[in-house]
Amino acid sequence: MEIDWIGVLLAFVAGMVVAMAWYSKGAIADAWEALTGITPEKNQPVRTRNLILLAVSNAATTVGLAFAVEFTAVVTGNASLWMAVMVGFVAWLTLSASTLLQHNSFEQKPLKLTTINTGYQLALFVAITLVLGLF
Repeated sequence: MEIDWIGVLLAFVAGMVVAMAWYSKGAIADAWEALTGITPEKNQPVRTRNLILLAVSNAATTVGLAFAVEFTAVVTGNASLWMAVMVGFVAWLTLSASTLLQHNSFEQKPLKLTTINTGYQLALFVAITLVLGLF
């Protein structure tokens, strides 16, 4: 197995761009703020910590997906872009979406919030594996 670390770095950047776009001002961010009650003002005292946690978790996700994409390519002999994106989709569905759905259901969080956050995770996993698949 050989991981292309330039591809991993670019995939990480793509993931951070998705996070910024998803939760920056706009319809999605406005709905998220309304559902969580977390405004930019409330977030200000913990903003730096949260951005560090976001970067660390996105880095871990990117490296994990890089290994999953490479492992799948070696095992199946299929190193296509489509296969890389499918790895991202399957990882999202089986690890991220299913876990978030369980937690949010038991915590009685609104379905709309679950949809926003799960949608972000899907966009994140697909963007990361799309870039990884190009390398």
